[in-house]
This record gives sequence, structure tokens and C-alpha cells, in this order.
Amino acid sequence: MACSNIKTLPEDCVSTILSLTSPQDVCRMLLVYPEVRPAADSDIVWERFLPCDCWDIVSRTHTPLKFSSKKELFFILSDSILIDSGNKAFALDKSSSLKSYILSARELSILYSDEGNNWSWKSIPESRFEEVAELKTSGRLQIQGTIRTQILSPNTAYAAYLLIKISDRAFGLDSIPCETSIVGGDRVLDTNTTYLRDPDSKRLQLENLFYCNRVQMMKGRVNEGDEKLPRKRKDGWLEIELGEFFTSESDEEVTMSLMEVKGHQLKGGLIIQGIEVRPKY
Repeated sequence: MACSNIKTLPEDCVSTILSLTSPQDVCRMLLVYPEVRPAADSDIVWERFLPCDCWDIVSRTHTPLKFSSKKELFFILSDSILIDSGNKAFALDKSSSLKSYILSARELSILYSDEGNNWSWKSIPESRFEEVAELKTSGRLQIQGTIRTQILSPNTAYAAYLLIKISDRAFGLDSIPCETSIVGGDRVLDTNTTYLRDPDSKRLQLENLFYCNRVQMMKGRVNEGDEKLPRKRKDGWLEIELGEFFTSESDEEVTMSLMEVKGHQLKGGLIIQGIEVRPKY
């Protein structure tokens, strides 16, 4: 594509060629041939990078979007927008134009979340959603979210991530591993285990050193699986991978879950922002 005579082609021809590439390829092309910018900025190119349900998504935005071209709209969507009364976030990947979503805590099914003695709902400045859920105290932890594959990019590998914080007053969260799962229809697609702990916590490192025998005993109560540990994100939140799945051309409901119901110990101090579903690279 990046040949020396591309500058001699008609503008609409260049636009058509570029529309068959990717957003990243178009931006690279402009670095080499800035004179093709009119063709590269045209709606012909950027309409191909917008999802087929783009206008439905735009109609569900929390606040009206202002844009003057399809390229401008693409980059607005790639920065993530709130939709569905602010309870979900939608974004396009800038390099590949693949879709991703974040389901807020209000979109999830959380056991006992309507019981004031167990959970509280509050606003914190670090969250992009109006409310997060904070576990006050409970002996059982079950968090579940669902998404239909038809709203995601087809033929794409995805992963689901629980977005959390752990408060300084947390207790009982990592006494036993949590079990995570991804279910598509009636098929179990992925299962793993994880610990609800801050990887930078010095206190937890000391507790594991002194109580390692008890930790091993509690681990024996849960199903075996690849142990996924929380990872610190750039935005300051922790994310736990719940599992992976692949989207085909057909539609099905995918259920993403985390649960800990076998330890029976009281636990608290877990803050939930939501579940992010994004392409797995």
C-alpha cells in the first residue's frame, strides 16, 4: 500500500484502499505520506472502522456527543463513553477498532447487595460510575455479570475482568481462594481461582509467611484451576481476570462470575466498580 505512486491516485480511490486497513495503519500512512490526509480523513475511511450498531450506541450516551466527522466520532468512542443512564461504559480500541464494555456494579448481580447490613452503595472520585458497591460484612460472596456476544466484535477472543479496590479496613477476603468462571449458554468455557488481595500489601505477605499451613488447608476446599492474581491498573484499580471466551457470528449470553462460599468466614472491605469485557491480546 505504501508505494511511491499512491499520491497519483484519485482521492476516493485512496480512501477506499485505506478503509480496508485499520485505524493504526491509516495513522502510520499519514506519517509517511502527509499529503494524503484529505483522503485519510474522509468519512469513507472512518465509517468502516465504526461498528455496525454505532448509531444505536450513540443514541444511548449519558450526555449528547458533539462531532463533525466520522473520524472525530471514532476517537470520541475510543476514549470511552458512558451509556445506558451512565451504568455502562463503551469504547473502541484505537488500533483495531474492536469493542469493549464495562458493566458498572449496578449492572451486576451481587448476593445480598440490597441488604444494608451486608453492602453499601456510595460514590467515590476514583470511579467513572456514579456508584460503587462496598462489602461491609458477609460470609458469602457471589458476583455475576452477563453480556450478549452480539454486542461485541465477532470472531474475537475476549476476557472479562472484575475491577476492584481493597480498603484499608478489609478482612477475611483472602483466607480462601475465590472461584471464577465463564459460562456461555449451558457450556462452562473457563474456570480459575484467585485471591482478593492487593499485590503490594506488606501485611498480607507477613500473614502468608506465618499462616502458610492454614492457607494451604483452605485452598483444598476449592476447585483446582489456574490461580489468577489481581493486577494493578494505570487508573489505580485492581483487576482480576475472570476468564476468556470467543465470539462467533452467532449470539449467546455469557455469564461471568466470582464466588467464595466455602470458607464461611466473615469478610469485608471489597469495593466493586464493575466488570470490564475487552479483547484479549
